[in-house]
Amino acid sequence: MTDTTDTGEAARAAEDAAKGESKISVSRGMADWLISNRASLAFTSYQTGQLFLVGVTPQNKVSFNQQHFSRAMGVCYRPGRLYVGSLFQVWRLENMLMPGQLANKQFDMALIPRNAQTVGDVDVHEVGVTADGHVLFVNTKYSCLSQFDLTHSFRPMWKPPFISKLVAEDRCHLNGLAMEAGRPRYVTAVSRSDTVNGWRERRHEGGVLIDVETNEIVTEQLSMPHSPRVHDGQVYVLDSGRGQLVRIDPESGGRTDIAFCPGFLRGLAIHNGHAIVTISKPRDGSFQGLELDGELEKRDSEPWCGVLVVNLANGSIAEWIRIDGHIAELFDVAAMPGVRCPMSVGPDTIEIRNTHSFDAQALDAPEKSI
Repeated sequence: MTDTTDTGEAARAAEDAAKGESKISVSRGMADWLISNRASLAFTSYQTGQLFLVGVTPQNKVSFNQQHFSRAMGVCYRPGRLYVGSLFQVWRLENMLMPGQLANKQFDMALIPRNAQTVGDVDVHEVGVTADGHVLFVNTKYSCLSQFDLTHSFRPMWKPPFISKLVAEDRCHLNGLAMEAGRPRYVTAVSRSDTVNGWRERRHEGGVLIDVETNEIVTEQLSMPHSPRVHDGQVYVLDSGRGQLVRIDPESGGRTDIAFCPGFLRGLAIHNGHAIVTISKPRDGSFQGLELDGELEKRDSEPWCGVLVVNLANGSIAEWIRIDGHIAELFDVAAMPGVRCPMSVGPDTIEIRNTHSFDAQALDAPEKSI
């Protein structure tokens, strides 16, 4: 049984609208793309601590559901479940609806926070789930991949071979994680630096893609790479310092540019022959010295903030979501196949106190001793 309310969300939306803090616009074909590809999207803004869920209403209009998760970062979707990395926790949200149910007469998925694993402020970036259900996250502050631990903040599972010890120094800015067949396969880092914040002087070149299984560096010819993903035997990476979505041959390390995107790239999902990426505006002149800055100038273009849907066959931008105003930086994005119109409930809302569900048949099940 389920019960949901949305009065608090509506009030916050009205307050934001009154302030004029942000304006969201979409390409004319965005709703049709979501419908024809039978998917919805989740993306995050760490700048404002927002989780966005994007779907299509019964009236075929694009729906945006927005909730606050402090410093929202990596997102990882599994059927009926969404993981969200935040400032010092990794959240697990569960769909409380039964098949055929709708929340608020519109949403076919209602994601409710059911667990928050406290890991501390270790600068959680991307999140993945292994074949046996263990949650992995990129522990950027300690330059390693980590799992949850029942006693400690985290359990380190792997570190790059050039990192000499685990200390809270963000030495190489390890940031992206590609899973393959339920296991960690590739990671990205801004550099091979092994000193505190050493990566900051290596933003324009020397970015690496590392094979986790072999510890080999597949390529070190990237600029501020993010978000590796494995698809059809190839590795896709955001070459963010150049503004390019690229394909990497895992054998040779050869790089092929697919599409230039007008902003700083973070976050990549691949669905039905398309790459979904997030782009951000610069922060405090952060584009200076990067090839991205020159490319924007050469193309007589300004950077913007939003989500792009890229056709992998020809590199064209098929559809887009644009955000103007207060929100200028996004992080991760995930496709949610088979979901038409999702919503979530935030951990700091009135709704979470008054949104309840339980298995109505539990009392009819064979009982065990209590």
